[in-house]
Amino acid sequence: MSITKSTTVDQITVTENGTVLYREATRIMEDGNELTKTYHRSSLTPGQDLTGIPANVVAHCNLAWTAEVIAAYQAQVAAQQGA
Repeated sequence: MSITKSTTVDQITVTENGTVLYREATRIMEDGNELTKTYHRSSLTPGQDLTGIPANVVAHCNLAWTAEVIAAYQAQVAAQQGA
């Protein structure tokens, strides 16, 4: 009897304003049979620190977060705070 635990990123979405949403699935397996599966969702805003973020999510962020996207997001946040 062998019990293993694995966590993988199974969804990555980039929203219109550049926010990156991702979901991690954690599976507990026993002899190849899935016992449990849980999900954890996270979001990252343009320009946010990516320390400790899974590599495949960082790759999407680096593609999506151009200088223009980061500037537009920062302007959007500033306008919301001023309103």
